[in-house]
Amino acid sequence: MDPRTNPYSPGAGNPPPQLVGRNEIIEQVSIQLDRCRNGISYRSFLMVGLRGVGKTVLLNHLSINAEANGFAVVSIETPERRSLPALLAPSLRSALLKLDNLAAAGDMGKKALKVLGSFIGAMKLKYSDIEFGLDLGKEIGSADSGDLENDLAELFIQIGLAAKERNTAFVLLIDEIQYIHEDEFAALIMALHKCTQKQLPIMMIGAGLPQLVGQAGKAKSYAERLFQYPTIGPLDDAAARSALTKPALDYNVEYAEDALQEILSQTKGYPYFLQEWGKHSWQCAKNSPITGDDAKRATIIAIAELDTSFFRVRFDRLTPSEKKYLRAMAELGVGSHRSGDIAHLLKKEVQSAAPTRAILINKGMIYSPDHGDNSFTVPLFDGYMKRVIPVLEI
Repeated sequence: MDPRTNPYSPGAGNPPPQLVGRNEIIEQVSIQLDRCRNGISYRSFLMVGLRGVGKTVLLNHLSINAEANGFAVVSIETPERRSLPALLAPSLRSALLKLDNLAAAGDMGKKALKVLGSFIGAMKLKYSDIEFGLDLGKEIGSADSGDLENDLAELFIQIGLAAKERNTAFVLLIDEIQYIHEDEFAALIMALHKCTQKQLPIMMIGAGLPQLVGQAGKAKSYAERLFQYPTIGPLDDAAARSALTKPALDYNVEYAEDALQEILSQTKGYPYFLQEWGKHSWQCAKNSPITGDDAKRATIIAIAELDTSFFRVRFDRLTPSEKKYLRAMAELGVGSHRSGDIAHLLKKEVQSAAPTRAILINKGMIYSPDHGDNSFTVPLFDGYMKRVIPVLEI
């Protein structure tokens, strides 16, 4: 069929033609945002899930909704090698300038900008990756001690006061939050905690891999009471079918049942993979309906494309020992596997394999759903490991 009208949009954070199966979490966030703005007790969110479940898409959707409803919004993504202050500084300045331009009396926004200036000046001495250098003025004695926990809390409190003065709330959205260093994560959690204690309207919505729950608890023991931790998982059968069929129906294209069964079986309901299979099924089909044979041809093409892009970019970051560890996991089959079973396949003691395991967790390749267990953070990666390394050689 015509590739110019292909409605599917696989990609990193690309919004799908139909955002399905996420209404519950969208409504939960909406309720907490309104409670935050109205000065009623609320909880921030740390959404967790594997790669390919649409966390970034959902976070972007929540950001757009929040802005449309008059909230002051800052959205950032955490790369592996940037400090939190370096990421926050320019985004906070932009949000505060927007906040200060709102038609309300008072000077809390201007004061918040000066406190941000003090914060940047102090943090530049500590974090060499801060390149933000515009002169915002300074509020002497506020957020300028050089201690991140203390200074970030003071800065957030001032931002919260500015938002309260404007009868709105400040919303911080952070993607890939698992890459924030532990001490910086602790400072962020503490700053949010101080604001909730003072009933100031600042709320965070973060998204990351499943290990984020443990990281938050390790950074600050009270994090479990500060956040909600919704799991963003694969779509159920009805939602997955809808993600495939609704965009096609806009072009009067339908799916045969055997095509849907093939795609659902291969993708396991993961939104990113549904978009990949939908795109290739469209391209393989000559006309409507898309048939089971079309879907099977799409499977061959989709897997080949994933192997050279989505899977490959992650594989290329691995050392030989890390690749062997993941190949041993794949050898054990689908699901979680005990560290001892993996080490046994590698002919190693558990302790000698532990450093490799720790590095793979830090790289976001695996996580531990339970103590001593290991699972891939990338769905279907076990199959890729078997294709790229057909035989596990020790």
